[in-house]
Amino acid sequence: MPKKPSPTQLSAHFIGIGGIGISALSRWFLAQNWLVSGSDLVESEITKSLRKEGVKVIIGHKKANLPHKPSMVIYNSAIKPDNPELLAAKAIGINPLSYAETIGCLTKAYKTIAVAGSHGKSTTTSLTALVLIAGGFDPNVVVGTVLKEFGNKNFHFGKTKWFVLEADEWKASFLNYHPFISVVTNIDKEHLDFYKNLASVKKTFLKFLAKNSENGFFVLNQDNKILNSLRSPITKIAQKKNIKIFWHSAKKNKIAAGKIKKIMKIPGEHNVSNALAAYTVAREILEIKEAVILKSLGSYTGAWRRMEFKGKLEIRNWKLEIFDDYAHHPTEIKATLSAFRQKYSKNKIICVYQPHQAKRLKNLFDEFVAAFNDADILIMTPIYEVAGRDKINSSYTSEKLAAAILKKYPEKQIYYLNNPKNIKSAVTKILPPATSHLSPLIIMMGAGTISEYTKLLLK
Repeated sequence: MPKKPSPTQLSAHFIGIGGIGISALSRWFLAQNWLVSGSDLVESEITKSLRKEGVKVIIGHKKANLPHKPSMVIYNSAIKPDNPELLAAKAIGINPLSYAETIGCLTKAYKTIAVAGSHGKSTTTSLTALVLIAGGFDPNVVVGTVLKEFGNKNFHFGKTKWFVLEADEWKASFLNYHPFISVVTNIDKEHLDFYKNLASVKKTFLKFLAKNSENGFFVLNQDNKILNSLRSPITKIAQKKNIKIFWHSAKKNKIAAGKIKKIMKIPGEHNVSNALAAYTVAREILEIKEAVILKSLGSYTGAWRRMEFKGKLEIRNWKLEIFDDYAHHPTEIKATLSAFRQKYSKNKIICVYQPHQAKRLKNLFDEFVAAFNDADILIMTPIYEVAGRDKINSSYTSEKLAAAILKKYPEKQIYYLNNPKNIKSAVTKILPPATSHLSPLIIMMGAGTISEYTKLLLK
């Protein structure tokens, strides 16, 4: 139940509180004993969870949602300028802050480790945070996924001045942050609806690194070609601010990478690289004992919607294992399917993919065509349109992507499914009679509403 305010209690209202990042931030305020309220367009597992924790959550945006004289109003970056709660806050003399601006203030107050990158941020942030906790640093943590280690939350309230943060590059949000340690997992052609081209993406990542405090540290992935191509300007930034750079490489540092690969429960070369970044922060900078680091890395079994096992489905004498995964960019899709293939080398892999954002599909269409090679069967569903960011282009649809993949790889089984509610019947038709003890896997993949169809599949 929501707390009743005391006469001196500070209050914060969050517009768009159901977002993965802003919900974690609201939990920080809740942990500081602020009175917290918020609103969102739709009910979700996050809003339900926040309500149970004591947050007053209202579904729908309207002026009346704003509490009487809130101390702060914080809004999700997806909120439009004409939002009634945003306008109401300004009308009573409050200067609303964006999620990124508010996090930026916290990065100045804490000794911040900011984990950035086009892919792998959530996993690397999670691993870094858990290793630091195991090593006695007990940081505050804001991460873009839900961890069972945090009580199925995206936030950990630490008792020290350390802060581990997932630093998102969308809309250049991470330029608000002031890290002591900047981690970059990789740089790729992502969020081109905002950046327009790769040159702009690279330029903005350099600006992010330039925000690092003096006498701090960079932890960078040498195996990512685009990031490594920026070595010269990165070195200049580091020299100017007396920053020490640690370039890590799973390809070159085979001893550490080998130890990590041996104990990691989550498969995939990309996860070895993510873990190596966390290892580098902990061992090289914070001097945590290697045994502690490896034990923590080895105990990690994954996060919400990252190769997450959801249950089993019995169809035609098959017992199919169902997984849920957030991959929505061609690089992520390739890495995730490769990891599944590595772990389940003899099983058939059925990938059910929901493209996320029409502009991403258009900008990276050719890359998407080549992204599903490790799937034996691909079922494509309609594009998830992102509210306020999207408009379907008739030349670049899910159906046309399925056709393009089939044209390039005619030997593969590729299907377009107009209504995702029919996934179970579609899979039933596709599956051959059970002739082996090795059942196929179904991977429900995408960043939109695909996880809702996972629930439907398992009903």
